[in-house]
Amino acid sequence: MAEDLEPDSEFTGVRDMFFMVTRNESFYQKVEDVPEYVQQATPFFVGLILLEMVVGALKTGAPVVTISDGLTSISSGMISRIPMLFMRGCELSAYMHVWDRYRLLELPWDSAWTWWLTFLGVDFCYYWVHRLAHEVSIIWASHQVHHSSEYYNLTTALRQSLTQQFTSWIFYLPMALIVPPSVFAIHIQLNLLYQFWIHTELITDLGPLEWVFNTPKHHKVHHGRNSYCIDKNYGGILIIWDRLFGTFALEQEKVVFGLVYPINTFDILYVQLHYYMYLWRRSNTFKTISNKLSTFVNGPSWQPGKSRLGDHLENPKVTGQEVPHDPSWSLPLQLYVVVHFLLVLGTYNDLFENKMMLSQLTILGMTGCVLLTLTSLGFIIDQRTTTAAVAEMLRCVVILTLQWYGYMKPLLPSLAVPTQAFVSLSLLYWALQSFSQLLSIKKKAD
Repeated sequence: MAEDLEPDSEFTGVRDMFFMVTRNESFYQKVEDVPEYVQQATPFFVGLILLEMVVGALKTGAPVVTISDGLTSISSGMISRIPMLFMRGCELSAYMHVWDRYRLLELPWDSAWTWWLTFLGVDFCYYWVHRLAHEVSIIWASHQVHHSSEYYNLTTALRQSLTQQFTSWIFYLPMALIVPPSVFAIHIQLNLLYQFWIHTELITDLGPLEWVFNTPKHHKVHHGRNSYCIDKNYGGILIIWDRLFGTFALEQEKVVFGLVYPINTFDILYVQLHYYMYLWRRSNTFKTISNKLSTFVNGPSWQPGKSRLGDHLENPKVTGQEVPHDPSWSLPLQLYVVVHFLLVLGTYNDLFENKMMLSQLTILGMTGCVLLTLTSLGFIIDQRTTTAAVAEMLRCVVILTLQWYGYMKPLLPSLAVPTQAFVSLSLLYWALQSFSQLLSIKKKAD
């Protein structure tokens, strides 16, 4: 810990990503006093993403982030935090419940020994959370969201699941028998923050650190769909767990990123939920209860007659020539999507900043607007013309209504009138598009 640094340093968010925290930032007796480390780091997420885009373009001569993929990743990150508007995080809530009722020992919250024990404990538990998320299909259904991008950059780190938090809490409960919740609350956040910066191809090798720590080089392999990459390098901060439990792999041939079967869509709800639907359909193809249940609790590659994890023999062969799904769409539509995304991003930020002062009905309404926007923009990127036109027309009506009643504010007060005018023009455009599409459908029917 860097105890010579002041807690109010303007680089607090960056230091948190590397566990460079001061004593005052590391010891808190009450959970309520633990800082929101992830929230503190948010501006640095943006800054590092922009830096990666600039350095990547200069280094490779090509963009490392596309608008379609990058916005889908950020949208997934936004959706993954929505449950926090209605309840405290599952991991911390369940942890405090066990601590209050069943703890066996109370380690001192202000001890360096407790701090380091918790550091190791959280990272060890994360290894098993992560490993089971790949080896149990119903948990993989949530975790696959993080692997669905065919790119590997810092926006990929933000591509998180809406549902994974509802299962991951189970694996941390043993720690609640001895470790105070305030110490756990610190480390569960810092462990997550560390894993942001390792999602980049621009950092290639960190020398001796590669033996102990999870690095971009190791995690890059984890995101590959090559046969040698699948189910490897699960570590969070430390790579030693993979070395100990036989799940470590070094990079060999070119890593091709993404799911074994790419989903080829930017529909945010499909990205989040499609695998649950797939598991349900697949279970219905089996006749016995045993096989139906095995579909959900065994590995994604399991087949009747094979071991619990199955094998990867039927997976599509990776040649290294694969090209990520990146549909061509017009520059005006790209600008349109980016502007409307920034508008909803402002609403999303206001929602979290003011959630304690808003009624549940207001939160539900604004949350619905955010989800509708992210879904509709995905339709535009996918070029689902008719669906996008209808969804956008509805969405613009909702936004104008929220603006009229003061629930949706512009990014700057001076932009209130231009924003309303822009949304009104958008509504007119999509209404005309919808009318045109309906006429076209009617002509085809005739």
